[in-house]
Amino acid sequence: MIGAVVRTRDRVKPVFVSIGHRIGLTDAVRLTLACGKGYRIPEPTRQADLLAEQAKREARS
Repeated sequence: MIGAVVRTRDRVKPVFVSIGHRIGLTDAVRLTLACGKGYRIPEPTRQADLLAEQAKREARS
């Protein structure tokens, strides 16, 4: 097994979690749930997405 479907909150679409460099599936799921902070997407990924969107807006102006 290389991945899992994880619901980080009730009544939201799931997040697909997979194994990575030096991390197994159990730890990947545990870290995903620990980084939830009330949003569907884990906080580090959410912050990276927000920063990328901000950089794109600034590049367009």
